[in-house]
Amino acid sequence: MKNFLTRSFCLVFLLSLVAGPVWAQERLATVDLKKVFENYWKRKEGDAAIKERVATMEKENGEMLESFKKGKEEYNTLLASANDPAVSTDEKDKRKKASEDKLKQLKSTEESIAQYQKQARETVEQQMRRMRENILAEIRTAVNAKAQGAGYSLVIDTAAETVNGTPVVLYSAGKDHDLTEGVLAQLNAAAPAGTRTEESKPATEKK
Repeated sequence: MKNFLTRSFCLVFLLSLVAGPVWAQERLATVDLKKVFENYWKRKEGDAAIKERVATMEKENGEMLESFKKGKEEYNTLLASANDPAVSTDEKDKRKKASEDKLKQLKSTEESIAQYQKQARETVEQQMRRMRENILAEIRTAVNAKAQGAGYSLVIDTAAETVNGTPVVLYSAGKDHDLTEGVLAQLNAAAPAGTRTEESKPATEKK
């Protein structure tokens, strides 16, 4: 184990010596992708649309559940009346048949509710995925344009994390090479009135 660690350290050290001059020739920039994503007006608009869709689905689901509840109460009433000793045998048979038909209807309704809930979840997940993919594509286009315009050859996401949840970027020299505000201002420049936050406005618009 000790020899393995020693060889690994030597390898990392040698790679840093080799890569050092290469990185020194590159112009690097940073961007806080999480901040840009969360403050982009289209993301907020998309979230509002999804919440509205979810509210509509929850209302429809609630109505179906209420209908199922009433149907179940009707079934219990029919079942109880079928066992009423005061009624004739023919009437008991009729009521028993009615309760059986009601039970079949309840099972069909229950299946419909389960299918609706499954479809609703899939619809919302697809909508969220499409929104995220589209927004990230627009952000990436804006970042690429800013980086190319300023002559940067590489842009690093300062909000990125490893699989262990630790930050990928441990240190950044400052904001001189950070594209976050510029990208955010560019993306929000076309936002409809009332949707732009003070934080995402261009510097010239801030008081």
